[in-house]
Amino acid sequence: MKIRTKLTLRYTCITAVIFLLFMLTIYLFVEHNRSETFFRDLKQEGVTKAHLFLKNQVDAKTMQSIYLNNTAFINEVEVAVYTPSFEILYHDAYRNDIVKETPEMIQRILKEQSIEFYEGEFQAIGMLYNFQGKDYIVTAAAYDGYGYENQKALEDVLILLSIVGLTILTVVGYLLARSALTPVSNIVKEAESITAVQISKRLPVGNEHDELGELSIAFNQMLNRLEEAFKAQKMFVSNVSHELRTPMAALIAELELAVLKERTLSEYETAINNALNDSHRVVKLIEGLLNLAKTDYLPEQIKMEEVRLDELLLDARALVIRANPSYKVELIFEQEAEDDSVITVMGNNYLLTTAFVNLMENNCKFSAGKTSMVQISFWEEHSIIRFSDNGIGISDEDKANLFTPFYRGENKGFTQGHGIGMALTKKIIVLHQGTIEVHSQQGEGTTYVVKLVHI
Repeated sequence: MKIRTKLTLRYTCITAVIFLLFMLTIYLFVEHNRSETFFRDLKQEGVTKAHLFLKNQVDAKTMQSIYLNNTAFINEVEVAVYTPSFEILYHDAYRNDIVKETPEMIQRILKEQSIEFYEGEFQAIGMLYNFQGKDYIVTAAAYDGYGYENQKALEDVLILLSIVGLTILTVVGYLLARSALTPVSNIVKEAESITAVQISKRLPVGNEHDELGELSIAFNQMLNRLEEAFKAQKMFVSNVSHELRTPMAALIAELELAVLKERTLSEYETAINNALNDSHRVVKLIEGLLNLAKTDYLPEQIKMEEVRLDELLLDARALVIRANPSYKVELIFEQEAEDDSVITVMGNNYLLTTAFVNLMENNCKFSAGKTSMVQISFWEEHSIIRFSDNGIGISDEDKANLFTPFYRGENKGFTQGHGIGMALTKKIIVLHQGTIEVHSQQGEGTTYVVKLVHI
């Protein structure tokens, strides 16, 4: 069921219930008012007839004759007069006898002085009437034909109004729901036209302060993020294809040259070594790409635990020297930590170690002594690690693009690389809610400053 139909039904049902409650309230109020008015008229009629009879202004036969003649045309009131001892003094019509008086009823009237009740469709009253110092019991009963006719007319009008009113409410509810949801239909049409090819399209925003406007704005913001993700993905795929093509082409070329003709053992060894070097480049590139993909996970998807930075730096140093025996990494602790918490952070052991390895290798690659100076200190809420070298330095243009994936700067001829390491390092540091800064002058070396929040 569509929202438009749901809104129409809910609006109609709620309004119908309220509408019918008002109708019922009106009906019950009118019925109560009719009943009370007729009981009051019965009392007045009973008092009048009893007074005429007891005062002997009209004899009993005349009063009964009038009653019988009137009942043929109108709903005449039937009156009876009793003594407190249940002796009947007067009755309009013994044969009809609407009110079945009993000694118990007489006693109740004497006790309560006035009672009101129904005898079938007839209304009746019983009351204590004092005349010239004596008490009498007067009962009166009649059918409120005029009142019931008015009540029936009111009932017909209310039923008609209910049918017409509910019909109008249903139609109005549907039109209101359709009008209110027209912007939603427009949004749906626009959203259906947005594809991967036309992802630059955006939803129209009517009133940015209402709910639909907020929905359109939120959807457009999501589209902005998706568009950026698609662009990044396209660029990533393009760069990966380019980076993988070069070493793979070199590998294939080396192997093809090796099998073109018979060669000496030393030439085969050279070809194999060249192919092996190209294979290592491909493996390292793939490892970098996999690590880069890991940093795109949500923080809650990555296992975080308490890790000591000094232990991570020692592990990173061992990995760097094992892979490159000619590299040197010196660890310097600027301050003596009285509490291990100042050099302990919440992080992922593997990712942080990867970032530190990249920074150490970057120092060693671009310095003549192939040396990285690593200084660790702490201050207030942060642990601070500086990775320094005295190498060739970085130009201002390269510093601006240093953390861009696959970017190779002016010094790309100085050493091999794929432009992944520094981009990966920054993503890891940011993932750990830290910061990384680079300070460098050409010919004077480079220093990377990493700040991480300690526990």
